[in-house]
Amino acid sequence: MYAAERQQEILRLTHESGRVDVLSLAEEFGVTAETVRRDLKAMGRAGLVQRVHGGAIPAGRLDFELDLAERDTVAAEEKDRIAQAALAELPADRSVIIDAGTTSARLAAAIPVDSTVTVVTHALPVAARLADHPGIALHLVGGRVRHRTRAAVDAWALRAYSEIHADVVFLAANGFSLGGGLTTPDLAEAAVKRAIIAAARRVVLLADSSKFGMEHFGRFGDLSHVDLIITDTGLSADDARSIEQQGPEVVRA
Repeated sequence: MYAAERQQEILRLTHESGRVDVLSLAEEFGVTAETVRRDLKAMGRAGLVQRVHGGAIPAGRLDFELDLAERDTVAAEEKDRIAQAALAELPADRSVIIDAGTTSARLAAAIPVDSTVTVVTHALPVAARLADHPGIALHLVGGRVRHRTRAAVDAWALRAYSEIHADVVFLAANGFSLGGGLTTPDLAEAAVKRAIIAAARRVVLLADSSKFGMEHFGRFGDLSHVDLIITDTGLSADDARSIEQQGPEVVRA
């Protein structure tokens, strides 16, 4: 396959999936990762794709947002490891906020049935996973529910979070980067995330490594607002050190 043919197929896959990664493309086309990186670099210069950490997304689509079910299949093993590592940050007999997101939903599913903790969430999938835990005092925050994320947003949610002060928030983000901070495609979601950061003493970001370097339309905080980032080993040690220079501790599960 000639480079032009390969790049045309990469462009099709990018628009079809919303994101492509270097290693998967290298395996798909039977070429080296460096060859794919050269393809993406050339396509980026031509304005065909937007380069992000580890791959690319469609050009002009920094606000692109997959549906919840689609996102849940991305980096599934990494998200499971992150969720298991996050259990160590769950304080017994204290209060936590669990944000909307596929990794935070996996954390909710991993919480033992006999846990004794107060949980506040505006995410329907998180609440559904915890509703039958007898030891958990579950508080569901209301508001307009976004179908794409199954999360409550707008004034009701913001007002509820302004009235609490939790011990820990398990935060989600669509992107985190050294220059762009914490981002998500939707401004209403960004406002709720900003509110839950302010509503907790300790902020733990759960984000797989594919989100590093990605910057979306709605910015809701700096890396310095985060105490701990739990990610996976796809994030390089050098990148982890660069992140830690801005404040948060980094755990690569």
